[in-house]
Amino acid sequence: MRELLLQLLDSTGQLDLKTIILRMLVGTVIAFFIYISYALSHEGSIYSKKFNVSLMALTTITTAVMIVIGNNIALSLGMVGALSIVRFRTAIKDSRDTIYIFWAIVAGICCGAGDFPVAGIGSAFTFLVLLLFGRIKNDDRLLLIIRAARVNEERIEALIFQYYARKANLRVKNTTETSVEFIYELSRHTMARTEKVKRSAGPRKTITDAIYEIGGIEYCNLVVQNDEISS
Repeated sequence: MRELLLQLLDSTGQLDLKTIILRMLVGTVIAFFIYISYALSHEGSIYSKKFNVSLMALTTITTAVMIVIGNNIALSLGMVGALSIVRFRTAIKDSRDTIYIFWAIVAGICCGAGDFPVAGIGSAFTFLVLLLFGRIKNDDRLLLIIRAARVNEERIEALIFQYYARKANLRVKNTTETSVEFIYELSRHTMARTEKVKRSAGPRKTITDAIYEIGGIEYCNLVVQNDEISS
């Protein structure tokens, strides 16, 4: 039994040059499709060309690692131990980035192991799913921030309820002896629909116009919250 284990640990499983090149080429082709998919599903400030190139490199590097440790148990155990001490602290800006990282790693493992059908078919299905649904974003949320004299507190609350009813969620209400600050959260769709209804009912009057008509308003800000994070 001991001799059998030693033979398994000492097995090198060397591959010929043609097989190595073939596996690396297939891994590079799939890495290129990952690059295209990431570029198509991301846009604006959230897109990082450096991260996209890193995904391609991750696929080819994983392929090379799998070629090395494919048939060598001792080397694979040593590689696992070496990689376990590496700490990755790259911030993930978008949850979809995690999908692409796993895709790159799995594709590299399949190509390095020579399982081209799984790598190709799996990547094709992943490409289609991300192409169809990868550009979906959450509805942009708006923060309506109002700071005014405290004597107008009830009038502001009544006005917001008149415009948006219960669709404007009060997130923060800060008060001092003389002032009050409101932070309401609502969707862009809710605000656009309300403005359209108000325009059809008479002269155009936006929510900010109505707020400033109350008087005693220090400022009124609209802040957009969305999925995009500047790098």
